[in-house]
Amino acid sequence: MQIDFTTERGALDVHTAVAFIVFEDDLQAGMKGADAVSGGAASRALGSSRFKGGKRQTLDLQGVGEAGRLLLAGAGPKDGASPTDIEQAAASAYGVLKASGVATLVFDLSVLSPEQAAAAAFGVQLGSYRFDRYRTTEKAEQKPSITSIRIATPQADQARAAFAPLAALAEGVRFTQDLVSEPANVLYPEEFARRVKSLESMGLQVEVLGEADMARLGMGSLLCVGLGSRRESQLAVIQWKGAQDPDAQPIAFVGKGVCFDTGGISIKGADGMEDMKWDMGGAGAVAGLMHALAGRKAKVNAIGILGLVENMPDGNATRPGDVVTSMSGQTIEVINTDAEGRLVLADALWYCQDRFKPKFMVDLATLTGAIIVSLGHDYAGLFSNDDALSDSLLAASKVSGELLWRMPLHGGYDKQIESMIADVKNIGGRPAGSITAALFLQKFVNGLPWAHLDIASVAWKKPSSNPTIPDGASGFGVRLLNQLVADRYED
Repeated sequence: MQIDFTTERGALDVHTAVAFIVFEDDLQAGMKGADAVSGGAASRALGSSRFKGGKRQTLDLQGVGEAGRLLLAGAGPKDGASPTDIEQAAASAYGVLKASGVATLVFDLSVLSPEQAAAAAFGVQLGSYRFDRYRTTEKAEQKPSITSIRIATPQADQARAAFAPLAALAEGVRFTQDLVSEPANVLYPEEFARRVKSLESMGLQVEVLGEADMARLGMGSLLCVGLGSRRESQLAVIQWKGAQDPDAQPIAFVGKGVCFDTGGISIKGADGMEDMKWDMGGAGAVAGLMHALAGRKAKVNAIGILGLVENMPDGNATRPGDVVTSMSGQTIEVINTDAEGRLVLADALWYCQDRFKPKFMVDLATLTGAIIVSLGHDYAGLFSNDDALSDSLLAASKVSGELLWRMPLHGGYDKQIESMIADVKNIGGRPAGSITAALFLQKFVNGLPWAHLDIASVAWKKPSSNPTIPDGASGFGVRLLNQLVADRYED
């Protein structure tokens, strides 16, 4: 979809909609333009409606003035309005009009700053995401009709410049959403690795390790997860060297990439198993982050590690009670083969710290159902061994709108994952399931500053209550970690 920045609204006709973003404590300023377009109909409609300019409120008018539609989108109070408020107002406007039949949506943002105009364009770009590549019989009237967006602002050049890094970020989010939305018969570990390999055209360095490579490194923990699958496990290593010194110490992000999770021998129930195609949401988020960093030429050295496997039941599959040896040398008793993500991350984390010696590691994983019980679907769980890193993530969370809640990582829970015959077991029972999973991971970070984001609660939204996140893959983590990098770690 084309997004252009202009200084004027341009010509209006029945195939055009005009949207105004207004604030509840300054409605009159926003209404001037709307009344000019509608011949005063906007103010008259306002008087007989409940629209007050509140966040995500909309007022849709048809058949007034020269345009086919006129829409008011509320952003809440003007004082302290965040970029997220503007993004969601713009995305709400798009959501109302996307299938209305109009071809062009013009945002008249003459009362907004260039940065706010850029945020509006970003919101539309996020809100217009649609995964439709497998729909072949959809009727024309069910498809979005809007093909172009015009952002009218007196400072179009400044808004366009402010939008450039946001556009790169949106492309990273979309890359993640595409990966997470794909069915598992299309996106299996090798195909995932191929798609990441294609990012080399953006300046990223991508290396893919196969099973033989990982066996030589001693990655018995990761490899045991894929033993029951005919798909070969992969480890994708992505490097972005954007700092002034390409050899400067990097920062690192590690993603769980279980392309499909049946539970293995500890097989899941049939109800909802189709959703396990998005059990690679952590790896998808890391891939999207690296896409975004490269797209906006971030001035940082960053590493992305993706552990890519498929967890299937088979005569060769790992059994409950088996003992495997991780790359760290620690032995793991596999009590439940459906606690497989931590087995993947154990070797991926150790490999990352051992090879790259980063400043810190952040891992993302759709790791536990227990985090959904704890936090619902609005927050991801944050576990960390480092207060400074945790504080930085929480600050980035507030700005990006991708919410985190810090959870305890108390050593007293360690007893739950003590094994009678090995160094550790991979599950500690139902109590504190997210915490014991994080404590398991901590055994493989070798004392490095580290944070674990359990995103099982937020990686997939169905239904979504956020207009910038259409139903389905949320792309959670890309905006959050991009904000972390921009705030704290660029030259």
